[in-house]
Amino acid sequence: MANEHTDKRYEEELKKLREEILYMGGLVEDQIQKAVKSLVERDSELAEIIVERDHEVNRLDVDIDDLCIRLLALHQPAGRDLRFITTGLKITTDLERIGDMAVNFCERALELNQEPQLKPYIDIPRMAGIAQRMIRESLDAFVREDTDLALKVCKDDQEVDDLNSQVFRETISFMIADPHTINRAMKISSVSKYIERIADHATNIAEMVIFMVKGKSIRHVKELPTSL
Repeated sequence: MANEHTDKRYEEELKKLREEILYMGGLVEDQIQKAVKSLVERDSELAEIIVERDHEVNRLDVDIDDLCIRLLALHQPAGRDLRFITTGLKITTDLERIGDMAVNFCERALELNQEPQLKPYIDIPRMAGIAQRMIRESLDAFVREDTDLALKVCKDDQEVDDLNSQVFRETISFMIADPHTINRAMKISSVSKYIERIADHATNIAEMVIFMVKGKSIRHVKELPTSL
């Protein structure tokens, strides 16, 4: 009877771990969406709310780490469960850093909102939309152990890199044409770089999923495989 009770509790805690990671992912995805909105709509009050809300992301990071360590210590899982828990530990680190990038984005938005708008924001919302989708799909891949979806996330990263390069070239053109735009152009370039780094963290999660399921590392490969 005691074993049955322990097993049930263990399964409940594994379910809780899965739900908490998805909740944290949804929260950082929302942070990004609102960060972009604060810039595009010049809504500084919203940017300040996102900066303040980062403590909730940090709290989740700590809570999930504690849950993972407790599961490892009390139940000594093996095989699939062990890989799931240890991957969960790593994923929360990337999600916490995504939250940090959203805060950095808002800090630049607060500065840009105080100055005349340099250019229409077109590529940045597009980049952010792709990065949000990458986070969502990387976590779906984690929960479903779907390596095809994880590989798709890794491939989507190139689209964000290309848009980041495009924003960089545009901002350089502004700076060359008019030195008065340098300060604003550099901040826009920083915002673009934050999104590019968010996409990198989503890619990290997808790569961890592939390793968790297949035991195969695709990190640092020159060319991504067409299939796994």
